[in-house]
Amino acid sequence: MSIVKTDVPTTSALCTQTIRDLTERYPFCRSEVLTATAFGREVHTLVIGQGPRRVVYSAAHHANEWITAPVLLKFCEELAEAIASGGQIFGVDGEALAQAATIYMVPMVDPDGVDLVTGEIPPGSAQFAAAEALAENYPSIPFPEGWKANLLGVDLNLNYPAGWLQAREIKFSQGYTRPSPRDYVGRAPLNQLETRALAGYTEFLDPALVLALHTQGQVIYWQFSDIEVPGAQALGEEFARVSGYALEETPFASAFAGYKDWFIQQFRRPGYTIEAGIGENPLPLSQFDEIYRRCLGILVTAAMPAV
Repeated sequence: MSIVKTDVPTTSALCTQTIRDLTERYPFCRSEVLTATAFGREVHTLVIGQGPRRVVYSAAHHANEWITAPVLLKFCEELAEAIASGGQIFGVDGEALAQAATIYMVPMVDPDGVDLVTGEIPPGSAQFAAAEALAENYPSIPFPEGWKANLLGVDLNLNYPAGWLQAREIKFSQGYTRPSPRDYVGRAPLNQLETRALAGYTEFLDPALVLALHTQGQVIYWQFSDIEVPGAQALGEEFARVSGYALEETPFASAFAGYKDWFIQQFRRPGYTIEAGIGENPLPLSQFDEIYRRCLGILVTAAMPAV
């Protein structure tokens, strides 16, 4: 019986319980608390494999992109089952992949925001009212479904120190000058508990590659600034081949202060943003199977040792 539920919204509580169930069923999977948010929700890791190639996969940096969280959870479950049964995942032997790589996942970077968008935070509660007050300054953004930020009103994927001042200039020019449902960069880079923890975790792990799952657009972004990372384009083209997504240059207005931007700048290694699915966020669960099918090849390929 499958542990990962893909027919209901993945709240922070469901994500936490799913990780607990996965590590109980498959003891070779492990987890730790990466940090707790300003509102006390825990950000968990999920780790599988014991090989020398270290990779970091993150999801749900943005609240209304929560559908990416169960993508990583399901991937872990299917890989764990392949390891336990001697089977394959995306045509690759599960045990061989586990011996080649260690995959570090953070399935829900923004649990506070996710709980707002999924309805876990009820109207009338103090947290809902605080978010609603911020949203009233931006009436053109639907509430709560248009919410991307954490509950402090900071867009976590604009809070990394890679062109942060440029991102600030762009977003301020668009009117996002204070805490808001989206596109506010924060008062300083890495001034949020979630981003500081993920950056620190990444620095500690010193990985070969990072993936950041987002929605939507069915595109893969692989560059930051004019930094040339050997092999990054070729690997991105392979991701495009196995997923059917397009490999594209990041639009200028979105080209700064993201997690993969920071990783590329900091490590000079491949980092990718995967914009899964198509439509208006939050994407419906009816898209989950198609999103997972397309992302699976990327998740497996990224963990495989470079040729």
